[in-house]
Amino acid sequence: MPHTTIKSSFYAYLSRLRWIKRWGLKRNAHAENVMEHSWEVAVIAHTLALIKNRYFSGEIDANAIATAALYHDITEVITGDLPTPIKYHSPAILDAYKHIEQQAETELLKLLPDALQDDFRPLIKHEQLPEQHQQIIKAADKISAYLKCQAELKAGNTEFEIAAEQLAKNIHDLKQPEVIFFMRAFVPSCGLTLDGLMQTN
Repeated sequence: MPHTTIKSSFYAYLSRLRWIKRWGLKRNAHAENVMEHSWEVAVIAHTLALIKNRYFSGEIDANAIATAALYHDITEVITGDLPTPIKYHSPAILDAYKHIEQQAETELLKLLPDALQDDFRPLIKHEQLPEQHQQIIKAADKISAYLKCQAELKAGNTEFEIAAEQLAKNIHDLKQPEVIFFMRAFVPSCGLTLDGLMQTN
C-alpha cells in the first residue's frame, strides 16, 4: 500500500526537545528542558480552560487547547530557547526572531506527510488558533515560568528574583478570571515539600 512507504523525521525532531535547555543564560539550581515545560504548559492550559468553562461561563474546547499547548514551543528544536529579556531587548531582535520562528514552523510542517499537514498547521503555527485559545496558552506559559522562578528562589537562587517579579506582574495584568482563580487555588501549594503536601490532605 502506498502509505506504508511514507517516511518522516517529524517525531525524531520532537524527541530532541528534551535536550533543549530553558533559561540558558541564567544559573539554574534545577535544569528544565523544553519537553517537560511543554507538558506543564499543556496541563495548566487544560485546567485554565476548564476553570473558564465551569466558573466563568466559557465554552471553549479544553482538550484542543491542551493539545495545542503541547506544541507551543516546537520550533525551539530548531531555534533553541531564546530568553525573554533577549527576545524583547529591541524591536530589531524581536522581528528577526519572529522571522526565524516562522521559518522553523514552515520547515517542521514540511516534514509531515502531505495528508497530515492541515491537521498540524494550527498546532505548529499558533497564530492560526482561535484568539481565546492563544490567550489561555500564553497565560499557562507565563504561569509555568513563574512556578520555575519560585522553585529556583526556594532553592536559594537569587538569579531569578527579577524574573519572578516581572512574571507576577505580567500574570496580574492579564486580568483573566480563570488565571486569578488558578493562581489562588493551585499555586500556593506548589512550594510545599512532599511531607508538607501529605499533611494538607
